[in-house]
Amino acid sequence: MRKAFIYVFRFYQDGFRQMKLGKTLWLIILVKLFIMFIVLKIFFLPDFLGSRFHTNEEKSDFVGNQLTERINP
Repeated sequence: MRKAFIYVFRFYQDGFRQMKLGKTLWLIILVKLFIMFIVLKIFFLPDFLGSRFHTNEEKSDFVGNQLTERINP
């Protein structure tokens, strides 16, 4: 099992080392993921529950009520 893991790791390591265009594409992908998950969350997705409720119990009660009200209007 360990030998297979080492073989797979070296296969991907050698393949990534020989990439030219692939490294640039991976960098673009990582930058886009950073923008989507970090920057957009900071500016467009406020902490709704944290700003309205102080304890975890209040938060869970609110979420539970919202789920049951939307299922059974």
